[in-house]
Parts: sequence; structure tokens; C-alpha cells
Amino acid sequence: MSKTESSRMKPPLVPLATLIGRELRNEKVEKPFVKYGQAGLAKKGEDYFLIKTDCQRVPGESSTIFSVFAIFDGHNGISAAIFAKENLLNNVMSAIPQDISRDEWLLALPRALVVGFVKTDIEFQQKGETSGTTATFVLIDGWTVTVASVGDSRCILDTQGGIVSLLTVDHRLEENAEERERVTASGGEVGRLNVFGGNEVGPLRCWPGGLCLSRSIGDTDVGEYIVPIPHVKQVKLSNAGGRLIIASDGIWDALSSDMAAKSCRGLPAELAAKLVVKEALRSRGLKDDTTCLVVDIIPSDHPVLPPIPRKKHNMLTSLLFGKKSQNSTNKGTSKLSAVGVVEELFEEGSAMLAERLGKDFPLNVNSGIFRCAVCQADQPPGDGLSVNSGPFFSPASKPWEGPFLCTNCRRKKDAMEGKRLADPL
Repeated sequence: MSKTESSRMKPPLVPLATLIGRELRNEKVEKPFVKYGQAGLAKKGEDYFLIKTDCQRVPGESSTIFSVFAIFDGHNGISAAIFAKENLLNNVMSAIPQDISRDEWLLALPRALVVGFVKTDIEFQQKGETSGTTATFVLIDGWTVTVASVGDSRCILDTQGGIVSLLTVDHRLEENAEERERVTASGGEVGRLNVFGGNEVGPLRCWPGGLCLSRSIGDTDVGEYIVPIPHVKQVKLSNAGGRLIIASDGIWDALSSDMAAKSCRGLPAELAAKLVVKEALRSRGLKDDTTCLVVDIIPSDHPVLPPIPRKKHNMLTSLLFGKKSQNSTNKGTSKLSAVGVVEELFEEGSAMLAERLGKDFPLNVNSGIFRCAVCQADQPPGDGLSVNSGPFFSPASKPWEGPFLCTNCRRKKDAMEGKRLADPL
């Protein structure tokens, strides 16, 4: 091959000014690789997980691929965890309008996740079973990570700067004062288990039912004030990538977020997941189901996530950059570092459906038929549909300022807010 022919086959050179401009604008020319590992040990056999790396925003178009990783930690049986694993993704996707751009799709995701969680809960409760489950549900589209969660399974982010950030909020009554206040205001009672002799033992629980969590999917016998409305956080990683560790409470009861991240740095995802589980067992033993997913979001020109450099942080560095690791003692929502690590796009944890759906929800009104914002069922407005005004209000509720809801979903919304008795759906 001649020198001339060889030069013809080379890709065209990109001007240096263009490369610098791309970097300044933080453009992502190529999607990152997503590599993952899974490990776990069963004590009760109630943990389930979902890994799906070939989802498509637009069916049939490979350029619209995104990935889903989720953990469901069941209690009082396995049926709710299995049901959520099999139905939650479809319920989320059905709540996203069709024929929208990727940017619009990402903007629609937080609200669609709320809809999907509530719809999954309603559908499961209609089965008449009493089990429940936590759900930590992670969607990765390019460099954007969206996490929705109820319960106490957790997702953390470990980035190149060595900063460990919490992407979820633990919904344990023992540790979340705001959730305790919400549950009692909605009609639940919060207290410890009373044993013979009047002594109180164990963590704070909600009565009736004795559940330690304030949010879950299922749990028909506990009360509707245990809500399925998730905390949602959406972030955009820098082109350095990052590592997600998604795990059930069998991990987090034994390890802080920092400990879990540090135990597996510099290792491929598959081995990392095994080491996190091993470290949890070494610390606490097998007292609960222990499930861990490690997901690396890697720049396309890196075969593995680069090891995090170990830097000595002095007091001046801490004051200048505010780099602070998060651990399990901080149950609030961590603010992610602003020093080029990630960009926080969205965060909301309210348990009020009106606040989560908003007033600008797409109505899909065609020929006098209204679509319920939660269950996606089409109904004529005269069939008991809740609207912003008129005779459809229940006496105990304030005017509903959100989108259209059918009778069942309106009943669910009122019960979650303690505005009426939780009638069976």
C-alpha cells in the first residue's frame, strides 16, 4: 500500500480548536460502555434483581438503547418482589409520551417513574396478596443516571474524585423523622414492638402491620399511608465515568457507603460485586439476604474504570473544594460535588402525588376521552373521573390540582394522604 493510499484511509483530522471546544462544552461524542457484576447470598430468599441492558427508547432503533438495573427486597413473602420485577419497567415506559426526543425523554423520566411505581402498587394490591417489597430502580442512558427508590435498598455513586455520593434516601421509620411525621399525620401509628412486661424493643414500626419502612410496593395489610411514591434523583456524569453500587440492606446494615466503595476500587465490576458481599459477610455475617450490583459507566476509550488516585487531602484542600465523603450515618440526601464530577439534574422526594405529577401533565384528551395519569386507562369524563372542578370531589379532599385520575387512582391518592379510609381497590 502506497503512502498516498494509506493517508486516504486515515480518518480526517479534527482541528485542535474543535477538540478544545468540545471539552469546554463537555460534549459526549460517544456513549460510554456499561459493564456490571452481580453477587449475593440468600438467607430468606426474598431478594430479587433485574438487569436489562438492551432497552430501547424507540423500539427497533438500536441508537436509543438504555440500561436498567434494579433490586427488590421482599418481605412477608416473595410475590410483591417478583411482581415488581416483572411489571415496573413496563409501567414506567407506558407513562412516557411517544415520539419525543432523547432530551425530552430524560426530562419525562422522573414523573414517569412516580407513575410507574404507583401503578405497579395498585395492580399488585388488586391481587389481594399482602407481601411487600422495596425497589431501587436505576436507568442509565449515556452519561445520565436516574434512580428511583422506595424502602431501604440503596444506590451509591463512586466517582474519579474519590467522592462517594448517596443517590437514594432510606425510608426507614427509625432514621427518617420527616417520614415518621408524614405517616402519623396520615393516620398511622409509629412505635416499637411491645413485649410482655411493657418493654419496647426493636426499631420503630408502623402499626397496624409492624413494618419498619415508610414506603414500599405492596403491603396491602399495613395501610395506604405506606406509600409507593419514590424518591427520584437524576445526575449526569462527567466523561471520567463512575461506579454505581446498588444493594439490598443486607449490605448496608454491615457497611457504610464509604466502606463499600473503598472495598472494591480498581477492580472490574464482576469481582467488585463479590468483594462487597464478602466484606459485608466478614463484618456482620449472613443475617439477611445480601444482594449487590456493581455497574461501571466507562468512557468508550477505556476498557475498565481507571483506579481512583489516592490523594492526601489536607485542611486547605477540604476548605477550597468541599470534598466530603458520605457514609451510612448521613441519612439525608447528599449534595453531589460541584468540582466537575457530576451535574445534578433533578431531585424530589415528596410523598404527595400532586407535587410529583404537577399541573402540566400531558392530558391525552381525544374526542372527549380522558386518560388517567396513573393507570393510563381511557375513560369518558362522566365515568367518575376526577377533574379540577365539579362534583367529582370526595368531601374529605381538597380540590385536585393535578392531572386526570380515574376513580380507583383517585381513591388511592386520597388514601395515601389520609383523606379517607383505605378501601380495597
